[in-house]
Formats: sequence, C-alpha cells, structure tokens
Amino acid sequence: MVIKLPGGRKLLYLLLVLGLAIIAFGVINSSLGHDFSRIRPNPGQGEQQFLAEGQQIFRYDTFGSEDFWGRQLRLHEAIKGAQLGGVGPGLSPRAALSLGLKVDAEALPASLVRQLKKGQVNLEDPATTVTLLKLDAVVGVKGFFDGRGQLSSIGIQCALCHSTVDNSLAPGIGRRLDGWANRDLNVGEIIALAPNLEPFSRLLGVDQETVRRVVRAWGPGKFDPQLVLDGKAFRPDGKTAAVLIPPAFGLAGINLHTWTGFGSIPYWNAFVAVLEMHGHGTFYDQRLSDPAQFPVAARAGLWNVRSEPDLVSSKLPALHFYQLSLESPKPPAGSYDQAAAGRGRELFNGKGDCHRCHVPPTFSEPGHNLHRPEEIGIDSFQADRSPTKGYRTAPLKGLWTHQKGGFYHDGRFRTLLEVINHYNYVFNLNLSEGEKADLVEYLKSL
Repeated sequence: MVIKLPGGRKLLYLLLVLGLAIIAFGVINSSLGHDFSRIRPNPGQGEQQFLAEGQQIFRYDTFGSEDFWGRQLRLHEAIKGAQLGGVGPGLSPRAALSLGLKVDAEALPASLVRQLKKGQVNLEDPATTVTLLKLDAVVGVKGFFDGRGQLSSIGIQCALCHSTVDNSLAPGIGRRLDGWANRDLNVGEIIALAPNLEPFSRLLGVDQETVRRVVRAWGPGKFDPQLVLDGKAFRPDGKTAAVLIPPAFGLAGINLHTWTGFGSIPYWNAFVAVLEMHGHGTFYDQRLSDPAQFPVAARAGLWNVRSEPDLVSSKLPALHFYQLSLESPKPPAGSYDQAAAGRGRELFNGKGDCHRCHVPPTFSEPGHNLHRPEEIGIDSFQADRSPTKGYRTAPLKGLWTHQKGGFYHDGRFRTLLEVINHYNYVFNLNLSEGEKADLVEYLKSL
C-alpha cells in the first residue's frame, strides 16, 4: 500500500518513521538481551583500563592452576628442595635460568638489583629462588605461601611460555617482553622435576617414568598441547611430537591461531587455561569427543569441562583485548641489510609469489587461512592431530624474535634459507642464490 501525503508533510512523515524505527530497534535489542556496547570494553570502562586488566591477566593470573601444579604434582616441593621442607636438591636461580625461566627486573627491589650487579647474590641457593617467587619476579610462575611464609604451592600464567625479557640486567633477567615466544623455556624438564606425575600417568595410561621420558624429549622452546588429547608422544620418525612455542604478538586481523588452526585467540586461551595450564574454567569443543582421533580427550571428557567456580571464562574478553594490542616488534637497526631487503621485497611480491599466501600487512591470509599438507609439500602428521587436518598460514612479522629452534611448527627448517630452499623446490621458483639471500634479508626486516 502506498500512502500519499501533501508535499509539505513528506519530510515530517519520514522523520517520524525514522524515529519509530530507532525506538523499535532499541526495544527489540533490549528484549533479546543484546548489549552492543559489550563489543567494546565494559560500560564505563575505558580502553586503557581494559588493556590494563588484560595485561594483569596475561602476566599474573593462574586461573587456579596452583591446585594442579602445586597440590597434585607438588612441583613447589622440588623447587624449594629438602633443606626448605621439600624434596631433592631444590632449584637454584642458576638452574632455573638454564631451564629458560626468566626474571622480571622491574619486580626486584633496588637493593637486590645492586647486589646482583655486584655478584653478591647466591645464584646456587634454592632459597634465593623462593625469594624471587615471593617478589613475584619469576615470569609466568606464581608462588603461594602459607602463614609461616613457607612456599606451599605453585601456579603458572600465560606469560610463562609467551613472554621473555630483554636481558637488560643479566642473561635471563630484564624487562618483560609480552607476546614473545620463550624459545629458551624447557617445559618438559620443568614438568619432569615434579615429584608426582601420577595425574599425567593416569590420564595417558602409562607409568610416571614414561611420562618423564616423553616430556624430556621435547627440548627447549617446545611443548605438546595435543599429548593430552591423542596420546601421541612421538612422530613416525621417532622424533618428539612436540611443536615450537609460537609468539602471541601480531595477531590482530588474523583468523586462525596455532600451527594447525584449532580456532581463534579466545578458543586457544580457553583451551590452554583449562586443559594445559589446568586452571578452573569451562571448555567445550565437541570435535575432541571423537574417540578415533582424540582417544585420550574422549575417554577423559576433556571436550566438555565445567568447573565451579569458573576462574577463566570471565577473563577471556580482557585477555583477548590485550593480546590483540601486542604488535610485532620491529627488528633492531643494523640487524639486516636494507638494500638486500628492498630487493627481497620485490621478489616476495613478484617472482617468489610469497605474497599469495602471506598477504601484507598481516602476512597471513584474510579468510580461512589453512592449507592441506600436500599444498605446502610436507607430511601430514601434525595436521592429522588437529580437527582441521591442515596447517595455518603463519604470520611473518617479528620472525627475527623467534629464530631460535627453527621454523615451521616443529622446527624442521633450521634457518630462513632452508625454508626458502624448500619452497623453491616445491613450487619450482628457480630462485638464484643471490635472490634467496635477498629474500632472507627481507624476512628479517619484517
């Protein structure tokens, strides 16, 4: 039906209709319970406050994981040692640093900093490690103390694997660098220190010494998040099934995260907080209930975990917001050849055709950024452990920060040149040695 109005009243009528539409939208929105302001920080909460909240969670929240690492595995007893009421020789600061643990220099009192600079701190005494835990200075690890000041439990934080330090005070001691992959961290050796690995032993159906053998095979900078899903400890070639710890910066605008693209940042935050850190929270993914692909997860019900209280779910928004704010660090001046990098950029976007998948400025693919193993010329072992059966197009910015341990998900290529040689062969690029060298310099410049 067409309503005809005198010309002078058309504008008034249109304004009236527009006003009614806005009111109706508000009523419908309210009745459905949607608050679109929640897309941004909480009402009344500024972005800086939301970022600060996310940073606090990333750096310091244990999500209740102390109930697992301390009260079940009793890892704190191995840290303090028999002389302090624990077990074994204890973990000295020097031993902790050798395992890739880092110390936040900004958490240290000025007097202790002066003593460290003068070499007056006993780095061979586990009691010093306990003191650092009391100061909340061990990156990614939180000590819990009883009324007598004795270390009674230990919990872990996101920063354990996804932060390092700038070594400004000493190797392993400096200002925090959030989002950087800690490729020095020997997660497996740290787990192996725990006096009681029965929770892992029971879950995987093997004895505790087998668990220790498996996790010790990981080596520095690696971790196997899928071990508790499928129980596959080693690849067909006998090498560890663990993968490299990835960086957590430069993820804004990128669809899937992790090497095989399980899901987005919030997915992986929930997965890690609940299934890997063993915090108290909610995690759901029906894909993991498949007993053929994920026998351990299906048997243990790890695809549908509910905890009360839930110490994870309410923290996911701020944590996500903070992680998206972590930009890829720029390479230091003089760390690459600028002229060669310029030539490499032309090759990247031209003859090398690298930009087809690594699309600037994110250097991943907009959309569904997954590829079948045969598309990139590698085996399917790790892809087959994922519900996606594929490999994600990894973003390239900040490559210079995580060259230790190699490249690709498992570090199979030791250098950037080896990566380029691989693609040169798979895609018949016919790159000269000079062109390959220029591409390396460009990748170092990102």
